[in-house]
Amino acid sequence: MLRRTAVVALLLLATTSPPVHGASPDSWTWPLDDHTIGERFDPPATDYGPGHRGVDLAATAGDAVRAVAAGRISFAGRVAGVPVVTVDHGDERSTYQPVQARVKVGDAVRAGQVIGTLLGSPSHCPAACLHLGRVAGDDYLDPLELLGGGRFRLISPHGKPPEPPGGAGGLLRPVGGPITSPYGMRIHPVTGQRKLHDGTDFGVPCGTPVHAAAAGTVTARSSGGPYGKRIEVRPRPGFETSYSHLRAQSVSVGDRVSSGQVVGHVGSTGLSTGCHLHFMVLKDGKAVDPQGYL
Repeated sequence: MLRRTAVVALLLLATTSPPVHGASPDSWTWPLDDHTIGERFDPPATDYGPGHRGVDLAATAGDAVRAVAAGRISFAGRVAGVPVVTVDHGDERSTYQPVQARVKVGDAVRAGQVIGTLLGSPSHCPAACLHLGRVAGDDYLDPLELLGGGRFRLISPHGKPPEPPGGAGGLLRPVGGPITSPYGMRIHPVTGQRKLHDGTDFGVPCGTPVHAAAAGTVTARSSGGPYGKRIEVRPRPGFETSYSHLRAQSVSVGDRVSSGQVVGHVGSTGLSTGCHLHFMVLKDGKAVDPQGYL
């Protein structure tokens, strides 16, 4: 019995990757270059009950799958016949399936690094999709909280609270990543003039998919001027969302888009100093602070 226990212990040591130290990142990058959000996180009431323990991202079989954050590969194999890759980020882990691994256990990976290829089957989706999971210990968490579009957010205890998500004007975050320049007065980094920064800038890599913050109709698609390549979506009369400095635009004027649908990809077109998304919210044609709606 002791000998058998020793053999099991040796096997565990041989197949377990070195630990990742430090806290998990506050935000994730999208694992696919182009996708739409399918079934969302719906945790089960009990450990073995029905539910959806991650988020589905509809894509194309053969697409490259990227690590959502820096970490170390802790698993690359099959679970119940489904190819799975797991990345340990410290306090949390990200899981990807069905994915044919291009990495091996123990490999260190950076955010955005290709870790595998999306497979068309086996899949619980009608068509190819990536099932992305987020796990802390034995608990499943909502990946969209770190990608943008989660159920919960923190607000300042001071001043008037913003309108709640899901209420009038409630929007999904169009990309993950940090806010690099909020709405408000600032010195323009290109012109040097002090003026209103009429949106919120998210610092994410060029090529990152940009998601519609709400369902609506595409009212404008432009390519010139200080905003560069830009898409505008009107969720309802008198209320519009705008996505600027895009590298590529994925929708056309008149298209009806769903919440979370990819409308373009992050770039640095127009009056821009680097890759980022300039996100605007307009009420009755006037720019307002997007953070009150995200």
